[in-house]
Amino acid sequence: MKKRVVTKYPALPIWSFLLCIILVIGCDASLTVANRTIGVSSGNFIFTDGTLTTNYNYPFDDVWKACGEALTDMKATGVEKNLKIAKGTVSGVVQGEKVQIFVEYLSKEQTSVSVRVGISGNNLASQLIHEKIANYVAKAPKKEDS
Repeated sequence: MKKRVVTKYPALPIWSFLLCIILVIGCDASLTVANRTIGVSSGNFIFTDGTLTTNYNYPFDDVWKACGEALTDMKATGVEKNLKIAKGTVSGVVQGEKVQIFVEYLSKEQTSVSVRVGISGNNLASQLIHEKIANYVAKAPKKEDS
């Protein structure tokens, strides 16, 4: 006669796993595998390999101008702007750290912006730059549709 093992709580591992997933989703989380790091902050920002990326619900031109104004406001030196059809790069040096801002067209009213500060990336400094960009883009005058 075979003896069977009866567990008192057969669904405990499943519920424990689901609870862990819910807790991770509700908080800022990051994952490091080998030399790649991916993190999510507040559901809006994605931090990948030192670059903090978010999407703005504004046209490309407004976001592009806001990125340049943000670096000017931070008294960046050696500012270089490289604009192409659907993407552009603004770079400069702020307080001895190299700052790179990558702007990419997603749709008529949505633009992706990635910020990298320093060689390995600085999440806090990147968030500060994103806040400046968001402030400038919110102040931009709205264009009337014809």
